[in-house]
Amino acid sequence: MSKGMFLDRDGVINEVLTNRVKFVNQPRDFHLLEGAGEAIRVFNDLGYYVFVVTNQGGIGLGYMQEAALTEIHHKMKSDLETFGASIDDIAYCPHKPHAGCPCRKPKPQMILDLAEKHQIDLYQSYMTGDRKPDIEAGKQAGVKTVLLGGRDDETTTPDAYFSDLLAFADWLKKQ
Repeated sequence: MSKGMFLDRDGVINEVLTNRVKFVNQPRDFHLLEGAGEAIRVFNDLGYYVFVVTNQGGIGLGYMQEAALTEIHHKMKSDLETFGASIDDIAYCPHKPHAGCPCRKPKPQMILDLAEKHQIDLYQSYMTGDRKPDIEAGKQAGVKTVLLGGRDDETTTPDAYFSDLLAFADWLKKQ
């Protein structure tokens, strides 16, 4: 079995709630965070399957269509390719917040489905996010959890904390 790196998207790979972009509802709103491309390339080089697991309630709320999300993810992959980095698969929850669906983080279904599909050993894997629901989903799925940045002010207990994705990748490279 392989090891997986499950990454939240907004606030981990790309900007969100910044001066430049509030929400990513169109490809032009997508901007990689500094160091994200290099970090994902490190994960690729270390033999991790790299997955994006993202809540996209904007679809359920009518702020964007799934076709726009497909275009955003195409731009993300294209932007990452300029760093020699790649994403192996993407899972997203299109439902409204509080819809009670099994796929929306903090529930672990997206992680579990990707792990089954790609034969991932959850014990050797990580969920990396910038908010409490990401960490809770990872814990429920049985992976190690990494909290990035300082956006989440809620009490959460990740296995590790780093300022950004590249700091985590640099640490992991040394292990």
